[in-house]
Amino acid sequence: MGERHGLVQKLLCLFDHVVRPVTGFTRLNVMTANEGVLKKVVEVAEQLAPRLRDIRTRIHQNPELGLTLPATQKTVLDALHGLDLEVTTGTNLDSVVAVLRGDKRGENPQAVLLRGDMDALPVTEATGFEFVSTNGNMHACGHDLHVTGLIGAAHILHACKSELAGDVVFMFQPGEEGYDGAGKMVDEGVLEAAGVPVVAAFGVHVSADQPPGHVYSKPGSYMASANNLEITVRGRGGHAARPEAALDPVQVGATIVGQLQEFVSRHFFAWDPVVLTVGQFQAGTAPNVIPDSAYLAASVRTFSEETTSECERVLPALVEGIAQAHGLTAEVNMYRLLPATINNNDENALFLETAEALFGTERVHLMDHPRVGSEDFSRILDLVPGSYGHFGAAYGPEDTWEANHSPRARHTDTALGDQAAFLSALALNRLNKD
Repeated sequence: MGERHGLVQKLLCLFDHVVRPVTGFTRLNVMTANEGVLKKVVEVAEQLAPRLRDIRTRIHQNPELGLTLPATQKTVLDALHGLDLEVTTGTNLDSVVAVLRGDKRGENPQAVLLRGDMDALPVTEATGFEFVSTNGNMHACGHDLHVTGLIGAAHILHACKSELAGDVVFMFQPGEEGYDGAGKMVDEGVLEAAGVPVVAAFGVHVSADQPPGHVYSKPGSYMASANNLEITVRGRGGHAARPEAALDPVQVGATIVGQLQEFVSRHFFAWDPVVLTVGQFQAGTAPNVIPDSAYLAASVRTFSEETTSECERVLPALVEGIAQAHGLTAEVNMYRLLPATINNNDENALFLETAEALFGTERVHLMDHPRVGSEDFSRILDLVPGSYGHFGAAYGPEDTWEANHSPRARHTDTALGDQAAFLSALALNRLNKD
């Protein structure tokens, strides 16, 4: 499916430009894998390619939602069967955790965590693929590639375990799409699965509208926190022809919508912004009736803990003050859903340098600003240093590309081997760098 992007050639290029000129480690000075290890990576990637495509197809055809993914979980367990891994499954969600012990782990071993999320979206697929989903759900966000790429990394690193200076935790996670599956896996002990400290965590997210083999990331704030602001404005209903005899919550609610937008643009620092969108406004039952109350709900995105805390302090006070000025009252609650995704500077440097070694500098993009979407891998990066980034996986001509979550979002399976090799190289480099 689609054109291959020469995984083997890229890895052989890695031999030529990184491993062989041992004295030339100017950028990727953490690369310690020898040619024998990289040859194994190439061999395993070549052997795995058809199987990875089959696994991706199977998962794509049967997308599952939320925390309950029995078919996807079974596919993962079957794909890992026969490897020398310590495998456990979740108690309250259909997760899989597998631990690989490196042969060079030493007296005080450490672990690196690699994550792949597994759930789909309630979207009716319109990609035109031969293996299109028919159950009303769709892997519109590319998680079918995430699962398959992590399976590939498990096979590659198992083949390289004789050179692995520590342990690797493979985190197969349900419920990224609004269910906080990462937080639930933390609660169930994913960070303690290896019995040794997890010193770094890495993950990638494929993009249906970015060119295959291109990597995007940045240090520091990389993706926004997700928070909800819920408002109930209470007034006094009446006849639409006599607004002076009522206390109109619709008019006050409309004022609140406008004032929230104006306030966040003036109150918060431009380089640590707030993105606030009112997505719900519900009030009334008829055009000639002023209702007693109005309900509003907004999404609030921030990029630092300090700004999130400031929103919790000032936004309810603003809304309550506007309502009070008009003689009404407002009940306001702000709920934190996910923290911001913050990349550790050192781990992000390793992330980008590893990508450059595999794909070339022209395919690695240091982003100028964070993404405003949210990601529950932030739960992991809140607890251990690590790095997250995006991985181009667009399928077909550029004028047909559509973004993730579109019913026409198409991801190419040529990204499977690249993703697996990249995750494997991250684990090898991080564990071997000391």
